[in-house]
Amino acid sequence: MTDAFQLDLQTYLRRLGYASAPPATLDTLRELQARHTAEFPFETLASMLRVPVEVEPAAIQDKLLRQGRGGYCFELNRLYLLLLQALGFDARGLTGRVVMGGLEDALPARTHMLVLVTIDGVRYISDVGFGGMVPTGPLLLDSETEQSTPHEPYRLTLVDGTYTLRALVAGSWRAMYLFDLQQVADIDYVVGNWYVCTHPDSPFLGQMIAARTGPELRKTLSNGSFAIHRLGQASERVQLQSVDEVLRVLREEFGIQVPEHPELRQIIERLIAAA
Repeated sequence: MTDAFQLDLQTYLRRLGYASAPPATLDTLRELQARHTAEFPFETLASMLRVPVEVEPAAIQDKLLRQGRGGYCFELNRLYLLLLQALGFDARGLTGRVVMGGLEDALPARTHMLVLVTIDGVRYISDVGFGGMVPTGPLLLDSETEQSTPHEPYRLTLVDGTYTLRALVAGSWRAMYLFDLQQVADIDYVVGNWYVCTHPDSPFLGQMIAARTGPELRKTLSNGSFAIHRLGQASERVQLQSVDEVLRVLREEFGIQVPEHPELRQIIERLIAAA
């Protein structure tokens, strides 16, 4: 990060519904995380279009605050970390290994970023960039008990210096990601982001994924499949049939200003056909 970068704190807070800077308290952290996941969508349109994703703060700020876009963890959580620090929180970034949908004992690349926040000597993890299963409230780091959030319950376990985050989904505790507390440098975000947006094994490359939270609900889009997940109810799913339907859902349901690209419609058509 260059010394020239200046966080546009007023615009950022205004997007989150604040007229002035809130105090650096646990209540504020809870509000910020819930509001952030509802306001700024997780989305992989750049990776779908195979456009390089920049993770320098100025580029992220322009994308989220000026272009009407969202992003993934290295964008959302990186700007969120700068917001927390600007508000006076004791916060730093961590990296993790995503195991959701895979084996817990696997050791995939460090392709996730989250934030460690310490308030009055108590440590929490706060995350606004984990797609359709992002926690919507901060979680006590040094506790293995079930913890509630505005959405699903989560819990953390610690084994040999590695934490595992699990969520209670359909009555089962499912592992989301692994992380530790080692110091992270800016170059670690660059390397992790490079893998996510360029490596052939990246789950985001050439894929259209979007997620956003709301009161007691989550919205997700996976290529042409759009779903609304309401707490305690069966999910509502619809297979989108046209490019125009997809573009409408991106704009109206996720609040994304879709970027112009000469191959946008053709790429979306292929993703719908393959779904």
